[in-house]
Amino acid sequence: MEKPKKQMNNLQLRLLAGVLGGAVFVGGIYWSEWTFFLLFLALTVLGLLEFYRLLSARGFQPNRAIGALLGIGLYVLGFAVERGTVTSDWLFVLPPVMLLALVAELYRKKEQPFTNVALTLVGVFYIAAPFTLLHVLAFLPGRYSWQIILGVMFLIWASDTGAYAAGKSFGKNKLFPRISPGKTWEGWVGGVLLSLGVAWLLSVFFQDLALWHWLGVALLVSVFGVLGDLVESMLKRSLDVKDSGTLIPGHGGILDRFDSLILVVPFLVAFLELVK
Repeated sequence: MEKPKKQMNNLQLRLLAGVLGGAVFVGGIYWSEWTFFLLFLALTVLGLLEFYRLLSARGFQPNRAIGALLGIGLYVLGFAVERGTVTSDWLFVLPPVMLLALVAELYRKKEQPFTNVALTLVGVFYIAAPFTLLHVLAFLPGRYSWQIILGVMFLIWASDTGAYAAGKSFGKNKLFPRISPGKTWEGWVGGVLLSLGVAWLLSVFFQDLALWHWLGVALLVSVFGVLGDLVESMLKRSLDVKDSGTLIPGHGGILDRFDSLILVVPFLVAFLELVK
């Protein structure tokens, strides 16, 4: 009886963490542009530190402090530019500031300095840059739009839910067995269909984007959300870990929860900027 009881407690903990985390997440996006800013700033920092911790555990030596500072600077500058607090001319400071990672490595006296710099900047590119690009989506109408950000999240959740349900019910043909044996083509189709259905609903209630925009976003989420999941699975396999972290009880780490969003956002920004 002890084992079933323990499993029930784990399930309860997972559900509680999911409900509370979801409430904070949705509330932070909905409440104001500043709670949105703080929410994703926290995710940026925690995600970067999680990424560097995973690398360090396997013997790599990225510069955590420099990586975190670069990620924070990029995120804050992106918000300030999109909000109109500063002009886009300030984006020219990014290349020289990024190159300071090379200068900082001179003083660390570590082995394989260029590998360390590369991994430090990969963290900024992989995690901080997509979270920064969220500001482009948030201010796409010329003002802060919680509808667009929350709508994207709903589509990601719909894609995951549809894929899980269809995969469990009909899944036979493996999508990418070398990286993720559990994913199937049938599950992916289920995720696409549910995402398109949710996109239609979003066009009715969230009118900051037109129907065909929401449908385009849904298709991009369905494709690149799955690829984002696979990329993070590839990272974990290469580092021989099951979860990226233990920050969220029963749900893993930041990268486990936001792997789809990280890869999806740059494609959404490109799509919506080109068609607006």
